[in-house]
Parts: sequence; structure tokens; C-alpha cells
Amino acid sequence: MTHLAVHLQGVHKRYPHFALEDVSLEVPTGTILGFIGANGAGKSTTLRILMGLVSHDRGHVEMLGHPIPDGAIAAKTQVGFVSEDMKLFPGATLDWHMRFVAKVFGGWDAGYAAELVRRFDLRADQKIKGLSHGQRVKAALLLALARRPRLLILDEPTTGLDPVARHEVLGALTAAVQDEERTVLFSSQNTLDVEQIADRIAFIDRGRIVDADDKERYLERWRRLRLTLPDAAGQTTLPSAVAVTATGRIATLVTDRHSDELLAACRATGATVQSVDRMTLEEIFVASVMARREEVAA
Repeated sequence: MTHLAVHLQGVHKRYPHFALEDVSLEVPTGTILGFIGANGAGKSTTLRILMGLVSHDRGHVEMLGHPIPDGAIAAKTQVGFVSEDMKLFPGATLDWHMRFVAKVFGGWDAGYAAELVRRFDLRADQKIKGLSHGQRVKAALLLALARRPRLLILDEPTTGLDPVARHEVLGALTAAVQDEERTVLFSSQNTLDVEQIADRIAFIDRGRIVDADDKERYLERWRRLRLTLPDAAGQTTLPSAVAVTATGRIATLVTDRHSDELLAACRATGATVQSVDRMTLEEIFVASVMARREEVAA
């Protein structure tokens, strides 16, 4: 069994007005990876390539040890996929959908399905057309989870959900990987959701992976420093500075390589370090993307 549930290497896909370029991504087995990007960044295209729904132009794609698209059929027997635009049969009940999925796929866990019906506050006898948006999302997630797949791929699973529904969905995802052989890859614009449950993070912007790392390493290596500059100070270039802004003698430095050496380098310029602040995942994402865009534009 491969130690990587998902492996993309040098993947390219070109459309008339958008392109994925050199996308490389690894998702180790037993992890929850949050795939963060703005609308149109390439999240859904990447996931559809992974599922064999879209053909990539070049590069290597592998899922659960199977090459994609050639091995997509074999791989997808062990994959649960939920997309925000996934449609269920409106005139059929949730119970009908559960019985249908149980017949088509092996591994259906009826007891777990019943538990999810209760946890998600759903009614098995209710028709899909009578469900709210949040209930339909939870129904689709139930149908994927109750198969006990080795890999869950979720495209914007919490979009449009109220806070209670989001909490229920995120709790179910966390519980799904208590088994160390199960993996979750989910895309999202909501960095708070990702920060709550993911243990690995990947940022994508304009068709390219900006950065990917363990979540705790992200949060540990990024800092915002507030500095007071000496009277005679001009613009100072400091190591590991992603962004520096200054107004008069007050400067703010954002770094993705926080260390004692960086603090010493700041003090060596004559600056006084007033504070060193941790950053949220959203702040880290915005800083990463803006730094890359400035680098590309330069």
C-alpha cells in the first residue's frame, strides 16, 4: 500500500482563459489536507483531474496507488467524492439513495449511515427536493462517508452552510480519519474551517501551487513583527521578509522564516522589536499569494 493517498507531479491543463501549471501535490495516507484558494484559483479543476473527470495535458497523477486516468475505475471504488454542485435525485428519498449506494458500492456501513442521519438531523423518509441546501450537502456527505472509503475528496463541502451545519460536517470529517488508513482532501475558501481540522495545507493561486506544508509548521514559521526604526534609517532589506511596510519610524515586517536570527538581524539595523505576533491561516494565505503575485509581476 502506498504511503501517499494522492500524488500529482508536474500537472498541466490549459483552457482558453485559464491554465493549471506545474501542479505538484502530495497527500500522505491518514491526513486531512485543506486545499485553499480563491474562486477560479484551480481547486475544482485539480480535483476533477484527480477523479478522472477532466483529462490533464501532461504530468503524473496517482490516487491510492493507481495511475489516473487509466486506473480511475479501480481507484474510485475506494474513494468518496462530494462536490458542491453534485445532484441527487430530487423525487427520491434519502433512504432510497442509501439503499441505491449500498447496492452499487461495497463497504456500505448501515449502522454508521443511521448514526449520520441522526447526527446530521436528517430524515431518511424525506425527499431530496424538500431538503434545504445545507441538508442536501449533509445528505451527499452521508452517502460518501457511510461507504467507509479510504479517501474522501470534497470540493467546497461547507460552502453556503450555516454555522451549526458547518460544525456538524467538520466534526464528521475529523471522525472519518480516526482510522489512520483514511485520508481527506478538501478544497475550501474558508481558512477558518481548514485551520480547525486540517493537519496539512496547500495554497493554490491562478493555477499554481503557492506553498504546501504541515499546518503547525505554517503557524510556527509565520510571524508579524512590529518595529520602531532609528531616526536615520532608510529602507532596510531583511532576510526572510515576505513583506515590509513602513510609516515614518513604525514598520511592520511579515516573515515566513521566523527565528532568533531574524530578530537579531532586525536589531542589528538599529530597529527596536516592539512585538512578535502569530498570524492566522487567512493572513498567511493572503501574504503568500500577494508575495507570489508581486514576484511574478516583477
